[in-house]
Amino acid sequence: MNPILDIVIRSLCVYLFMVIAIRLFGKNQLSQLNAGDVVLLMLISNAVQNAMVGENTSLAGGIVAGLVLFLANFGLKKIMFAKPAFRSIMEADPVILVKDGVIDYKAMVEVEITLDELQEAIREHGIEHVEDVKLSILEVDGNISVISEDKSNKGTQYSRIKRKNKRKYH
Repeated sequence: MNPILDIVIRSLCVYLFMVIAIRLFGKNQLSQLNAGDVVLLMLISNAVQNAMVGENTSLAGGIVAGLVLFLANFGLKKIMFAKPAFRSIMEADPVILVKDGVIDYKAMVEVEITLDELQEAIREHGIEHVEDVKLSILEVDGNISVISEDKSNKGTQYSRIKRKNKRKYH
């Protein structure tokens, strides 16, 4: 077999394996990068590198493997955009955590968010008490959006903070 084609096929197989593994084991396994997660990422990358390039350790082999991974990721995102049914398989839906000041504990258990994490996110949005939250949603990207009621003028205040350590869920 052509060595370049061999790298392309190997790289695609490894990419698909990693996408499926992350989906099955939950995105939250790789989202909050603590020391153990960094070690896991380094070991995974080292473990799959040889599976992608085989005995070809040339510069061209590495570039081809990298290019295939970029193209596979680009193609996957295009498919997810074009096919909502496929996107729902690959990504979880947003989850309502608080509605009208009432915490949905069942939803929190489902997405593995602790009360402390929820309260931290609410405080990050400048809200002191959960009762003041009109709506709090765990978004698809792992961020928590919060909408509060401004009691002084009966309007709503919306804030969304991009977190450095996003909490992903499966």
